[in-house]
Amino acid sequence: VQLQASGGGLVQTGNSLRLSCAASGRIVTTYGTAWFRQAPGKDREFVASIRLSASSTSYADFVKGRFTISRDIAKNTVYLQMNSLKPEDTAVYYCALAVRYIPSLTEGSRYDYWGQGTLVTVSS
Repeated sequence: VQLQASGGGLVQTGNSLRLSCAASGRIVTTYGTAWFRQAPGKDREFVASIRLSASSTSYADFVKGRFTISRDIAKNTVYLQMNSLKPEDTAVYYCALAVRYIPSLTEGSRYDYWGQGTLVTVSS
C-alpha cells in the first residue's frame, strides 16, 4: 500500500488549500485515515481523522471550524480542506492510514502506512 500526499504550496494568510491523500496498492480493509503535521523544530501533531466506515471525523482544537476532512471511497482518496490559513499552520502535512481497528486515531504510532508529506507554507 502506498499513500501519495499532494496539494501543498505557498499561500497568504486567510487563503485556502486542499490536500489530497491517494491510496494505491493492495487495499483489503481500511479503518481510518488521518492528517498529521510537523512544523520545523516541533513534534509531529494530530490534525484531523476520518473513520472510513462511518465517516465520523475528529479534529484538533486548533483547526476546528477551519479544516474539513473528507473522503472519496471510489477514488481511495482522503482530502483535507484548509480554510482561513494562518502562519502557524506552516508545516509538512502527512497522511496516515490504519487498515484495522485502532483505539485512538490521534496517535500516529498506531498507523500502518504513511504518505511522504506535502509542505504547506502560509505567509503573513
